[in-house]
This record gives sequence, C-alpha cells and structure tokens, in this order.
Amino acid sequence: MSLENSELILNPDGSIYHLNLKPENIANNIIFVGDQDRVNKITQYFDSIEFSTQKREFKTTTGFYKGKRLSVISTGIGPDNIDIVMNELDALVNIDLKTRRIKEKLTSLNIIRIGTSGSLQKNIPVDSFLLSSYSLDLNGMIRSYNVEAISNPEIEDAFVKHTNWSDKKSYPLVVSCNVDLKKKLESDKIFEGMTATAGGFYGPQGRILRLNIQDPSLNQKIDSFECNGIQATNLEMETSAIYGMAKLLGHNACSLNAIIANRANGTFSKNPKKVVDELIIYTLNKLVQ
Repeated sequence: MSLENSELILNPDGSIYHLNLKPENIANNIIFVGDQDRVNKITQYFDSIEFSTQKREFKTTTGFYKGKRLSVISTGIGPDNIDIVMNELDALVNIDLKTRRIKEKLTSLNIIRIGTSGSLQKNIPVDSFLLSSYSLDLNGMIRSYNVEAISNPEIEDAFVKHTNWSDKKSYPLVVSCNVDLKKKLESDKIFEGMTATAGGFYGPQGRILRLNIQDPSLNQKIDSFECNGIQATNLEMETSAIYGMAKLLGHNACSLNAIIANRANGTFSKNPKKVVDELIIYTLNKLVQ
C-alpha cells in the first residue's frame, strides 16, 4: 500500500519536506550537530564537497573526508526536531519516494551526534569528551511510538523510585547506543556514561529564572542515581530521541559530547570552541580508521 500525500510529504522537486533532500544527497554515515553553523566547522576539514542545502534550521552538506563519504546535518535543538530528522532520513533510504511504498530491503544508517553538554558529575571535568553508552529520556517524545522492545525496565523503574518521579510526567525511558559504533568511537581519552535528555533548557533542566519548577531537587536526584554501575553523567536535549528513533527504525546511533560545563562544581570551559573543534577532529579520524 502506498503512503498518502498527507503522511509522506514531498516538495515540488521530489525532495523530502523539511530536510529538502533526495536519496542521492546523503551518505550512509551521517554526523548530527544541533547548530547549523557547526556544519561548516566540520566540513571545513573535508577533502571535497559534493552537495549542500538548507531549509529552516536543517542544513546538510555531503562530501569526502580522507576518502570516506560523510553527510553532516544540523538538527536544531530538542527532541521534536529529532523526530522530524530521523523519520525523514529513514524515508530517504527505506521508502521509494516515487511509488510511496516501503522498500522490501531496508538500509541501516550510521548516525553520530557531536554535541555540547554539561557534566553532572564532579569527576567529569570541562573540556573532556563523553560517549553516551545509554540515554535517559525525560521528555516523552519517543513514547509516541511503541517502545517496549527497546526499553530497559530495570533501570527505568529504579530511576523512578530513586527520584520519586511524578506520575503526571512521561515515564522515563532508557535506551542504549549501538555497540559497534561505540567500539569504533571509544578510546582511553573519552568518558562513558548515561546521558539524560530533557525537553527544554530551563525548567526541564532544573534552571530557575522567574518560574518555579515541579521538583527543585530533581537535578540532585539525577546526579546521585546509579543502577548496575550505570550513572547519569550529563544533561542535554537530543540523545535519547536519536537513540530511540534509531533503534525503532533499525539504524545505528552513538552520541559524543564535548563537556563545556560542570554543573556539579559550577565551572564552565574557558574555551568551548576549542574543545568542540578537538572533538570534531577526534570523531572524523575515528570514522575513517
């Protein structure tokens, strides 16, 4: 059965609606960044550029780094944007856009996030790198889908009990990264842990300006949580959505974070651009090894 025009939305030129991309425009290895300006900070190291486009906050550039074809895509901020990007990338490789039918043979993409984040633990300092072995979803976007097959109930239930999680909020979801990508990207230079993904920057991450928040002590509870040796290490706004959507759609995902703040001791990097650039070079070289 072909998909309706209202479900699979295409632009007049046949490209996918938000990303403005056609299947031939993307590589199988894709780097996600949040900031559209960071796309060029990665592709400046490419040997050659074959394609580039932008629509709204979604900028895509595809080219070659040391002989490997890579795409870099800016997702914008937040899990809602990840829902758009992941579904449309999957459509590009797994749906025939002309017949609007799902392909019999499915393709798996490799998706690597390069982002910035704040550490929740004193022993993970600013200017370090962190690989998200697990993601802790606190925002609920991914629960719009059937997630039972990808969840980790033991960790989720322990977190709910430890934090006295409000039953008026979406139930937390824990999703692991892709093991093969993790092996490719890890080293003795990088920390590992569980990245908590919030649905906003202020209240959802415990910041208080003029509005009171539902649980002022939640950050301290997250900091002290541990289950089976797994500890919450940092807080941001995309990783759990990437991991959840990737697992559900059959893609491989791993998130790398430049730690530019440490909320446990109140410090911030003196040169955040430098640590991000170092993480970019680290990731590119790991991908071509």
